[in-house]
Amino acid sequence: MTSVVRLGRVGFLTIFGFILIYPILWMVSASFKPMPEIFSTINLIPSKFVTSSYVNGWRGTGQFGFSTFFVNSFLLVVPTVIFTVLSSVIVGYGFARFRFPLKNLLFSLMIATLMLPNAVIIIPSYLLFRDFGWLDTYWTFIIPAMFATYPFFVFMLVQFFRGLPRELDESALIDGCSTFKILTRILLPLSKPAVVSAIVFQFIWIWNDFFNTLIYINSVKNFPISLGLRMSLDTSSTSNWDQVMAMSVLAILPCLVIFFLAQRYFVEGIATTGIKG
Repeated sequence: MTSVVRLGRVGFLTIFGFILIYPILWMVSASFKPMPEIFSTINLIPSKFVTSSYVNGWRGTGQFGFSTFFVNSFLLVVPTVIFTVLSSVIVGYGFARFRFPLKNLLFSLMIATLMLPNAVIIIPSYLLFRDFGWLDTYWTFIIPAMFATYPFFVFMLVQFFRGLPRELDESALIDGCSTFKILTRILLPLSKPAVVSAIVFQFIWIWNDFFNTLIYINSVKNFPISLGLRMSLDTSSTSNWDQVMAMSVLAILPCLVIFFLAQRYFVEGIATTGIKG
C-alpha cells in the first residue's frame, strides 16, 4: 500500500510539473517551428526544424539588433546587482551587529517600505531623476542600488548575520581585527549562501523588469532585452512570432544559467535565512 501511495504521489507531481513547465517547452518548440505552424498545433515536436528564426531575430528589424539589447541588459543588470549586494551587506551588518540610537525605529521604517507598492513612489522617483538628469540612462537603477534601497535584501542579510554566533566577532576583536575585517574575513565567507541568494534574486528581477525600464529608458539604443522584445511586437502589422519566440528563449537563458550555477547556495541561503532574534 505504501508503494502504491508513493507511486501515486510521484505520478501526480510528474503530471503537475509537466503542466507548469509546458509553456516554456512550447515556447522553445515554437522557436524552431515554421511560422504557419506555431499557432496551428499544440504539438511540441515541429514537423520541420528551422533555425532561421534565431538568425533573423538576432539581426532585428531596425537599426539596432538584439546584440545591442543584450549588451544593454548586462550593462544595466551587472552594476545594479553588484552595488545592491555590497550596500545591503554593509547596512545589514550594521543592523545585525551594532547598537546605535533609533536602531529599532530605523529598522522598522526600512521594513515598512516593503509594503509600499511601486506605483506610490514611481512619480516622485521620476521627478527626482529628471531633476538629476538621469533619465534615459542606467544611473536611475545603479545609483539607488548604491544606497541599499532594496529593503528585502537588507532584511534577508540581517536575519542571516543574526544567526551567526557573536563569539566569532569577539574572538576576532581579541586577535586585533577591525569591524571591517570581521565583516570581510569572517562573516562574509560564512554568509555566502545569503549573498548568492541576493545575487540570484536581484539578477532575475532586474533582468526581467519591464515597467521601470519602460518609464526611465526612452532611447531605443539604450533598450534592455525586455523592451527590445516588446518593440519586436508590431501591433500595426503581422508579428514574426517565430523570431519573438526565439529571442524569448535566448532572453531567459541568462536567468536559467545563473540559477542553476548558484542553485546549491541559493537553496541553502533560503533555508537558513529564517527569523532569528
